[in-house]
Amino acid sequence: MKQLVFIHGGETFDTYEAYLDALKNEYVYDPEDEKGKTKRWKNSLAEKLGDKWDVHLPQMPSKFNAKYLEWSIWFEKVIPYLRDEIILIGHSLGGIFLAKYLAEHELPIRVKATFLIAAPFDTRDTDYTLSDFTLSALEPLTKHAGKLYLYHSKDDPVVPFSAFEAYRELLPTATTRVFEDRGHFMQESLPEILEDIRSLD
Repeated sequence: MKQLVFIHGGETFDTYEAYLDALKNEYVYDPEDEKGKTKRWKNSLAEKLGDKWDVHLPQMPSKFNAKYLEWSIWFEKVIPYLRDEIILIGHSLGGIFLAKYLAEHELPIRVKATFLIAAPFDTRDTDYTLSDFTLSALEPLTKHAGKLYLYHSKDDPVVPFSAFEAYRELLPTATTRVFEDRGHFMQESLPEILEDIRSLD
């Protein structure tokens, strides 16, 4: 059975006080999302790929105040369940997490492909912080990540297009997918990623 792991996004803060302020003033409670009923393309990956696929959607720790070390520890609990030719997908903070982790570690299994979807690169042109998710050298990523895909939309209101351009410059062999109107890829359907995944067979 083929395997896929999807790492969701999250937010980081430089101080606990900034996190508390965001909880009070920025976050909106969404009961549909809390119940897992919000329709997102990630939630239909298993259904659309079919029963030959084993899709993992691990819930990373503290997504509202994410810490890279905590996410690394949790991701390493997932690794023993994975097999060679795994496909990895990271959306938003999940994308920079995979970029950083795979640049710093070689997994004990072969990675077939890694997709970075709307991944932050640094804090230029942004209002957010990256805390301990800040990238170091990316060169090892190309050795550990299998075939690389970069997805970004020019109208992304969260992660600027300059992040995509920075990745593309440092990862010139990556396959790129540029969109005009997908925002931060929060929609119900993303048929292009299904096509790319299936093309890897």
